Amino acid sequence: MAPYVPYPPGLGKVGYTVPEGQEDGHELLDPRLPLLQRADLKDKVVLLRVDHNVVKKGKIMDQYRIEVTLATMYNIIERGGRPIIMTHIGRPYDKKTKILSVKLEDESIEPVVAYLQRKLRIKFAIPLFHVTDNEGIQDIDTSINWLINDLRACKIGGIYLPNTRWFAGEEDKGEKMERFVVQLAGVADVFVNEAFGSWQPHASTYYITKYLPSYAGLCMQSELIHVQEILNPKQPFLAIVAGAKYDTKIGPLKAMYKKVDKLILGGVVYNTFLCAKYGVKIEGVEDSDIALAKDLVEQDKVEHKIVELPFVVESETLEARIEGKYRTISIKDFTPGKEYSYIVDVDPSSFDEPHVVEAIDLSKTIFVNAVMGLMPHFWHGTYKMDEMIDHNRGAQKFFGGGDTLQEFKSLHPGLYQKALESPKYYLFTGGGTVLKVIEEGDPFALPTIKALIENGKQYGYNPQ
Repeated sequence: MAPYVPYPPGLGKVGYTVPEGQEDGHELLDPRLPLLQRADLKDKVVLLRVDHNVVKKGKIMDQYRIEVTLATMYNIIERGGRPIIMTHIGRPYDKKTKILSVKLEDESIEPVVAYLQRKLRIKFAIPLFHVTDNEGIQDIDTSINWLINDLRACKIGGIYLPNTRWFAGEEDKGEKMERFVVQLAGVADVFVNEAFGSWQPHASTYYITKYLPSYAGLCMQSELIHVQEILNPKQPFLAIVAGAKYDTKIGPLKAMYKKVDKLILGGVVYNTFLCAKYGVKIEGVEDSDIALAKDLVEQDKVEHKIVELPFVVESETLEARIEGKYRTISIKDFTPGKEYSYIVDVDPSSFDEPHVVEAIDLSKTIFVNAVMGLMPHFWHGTYKMDEMIDHNRGAQKFFGGGDTLQEFKSLHPGLYQKALESPKYYLFTGGGTVLKVIEEGDPFALPTIKALIENGKQYGYNPQ
């Protein structure tokens, strides 16, 4: 029997026993990266960092990022490990006010735990720690020791820590972080990182590796394998990227532009490009971003990679889709100095234009990190885009990002389910991380992955 490994490139399930002699994709992993399959887990408490950031207003929006971690949980338990799980949810810390808010109704891990208990029929315990007003949780106190005793005695199936971003030390860089990391390390014997979508160097994703033997989980390995299909795509390569602010996408867009054959933009990113190219003013687009976008406009005058979507939807309000207050306009009518209200979607008819159809249909690799419209009121452009992408049955299609996957599932539940099983689709748990990898040009340059490799050196990891 071959070892339990992540599925090979192209398959849509996490957890797959590879027959002898069959390719498993591991040649695409840096051999210095410590793998979960080679960790000694028997009778060890395993601190597992996942990306279960799927809760909004107290409800799970999409279970996918939970489901893809189940294989790693099973692997840990089946091999004698006892799991303590942790994830972040939302953004409890307000950088402007410096207030860390613990909102039980909006950003608790309780819905995730309830889902896991229904799914796995395993009891998870959630420790209760003291919360300081406006400063979150200061410490993992010793009360957790009683739960760890029950965990080791198999009286409970696992422990799920509160939202990591409720802890004052999670995003701190000083004393609070150091104290939190030491306390985290004190509850476990081994650390496993399964959170591909959380590449930023925080306490629970990066600094913890300085204190415990650390390994990449099965989902993490699969993401690293598949992201290299985007770094080395089959040509022609089409990328579809959207975003709420242009300046956050500058680095990834520059790197993406070099790699793609065609690029489709959406959201405020597209609005900013239109302002920079045609000299118009669109409500909600900042002048500073327009100035930044002019470099891309000048570059595209030479290389002609950006596929313009010719019809967009203008709305007088962002609050709702109100009859008489929105309309379809054509970018052919843009003239310098003209001002428009909010552009909130791409009209579906844009995807029927011959140059757009050709760009999608001829592509061999398609990467989507985009919602075209302002959800939930303006969804029609995204709906048509997903249909057109699926119409290309020969391309390898990659979707990534929480909002991208959530809207894909919401708008096309049948197609979404098909994508989960299709070798022609792969759904990344972190679209922003994929963009970061493209910007860096190397998935093993991510801070969290470099930390695992450095940990392997520290603890004498042997890949054999």
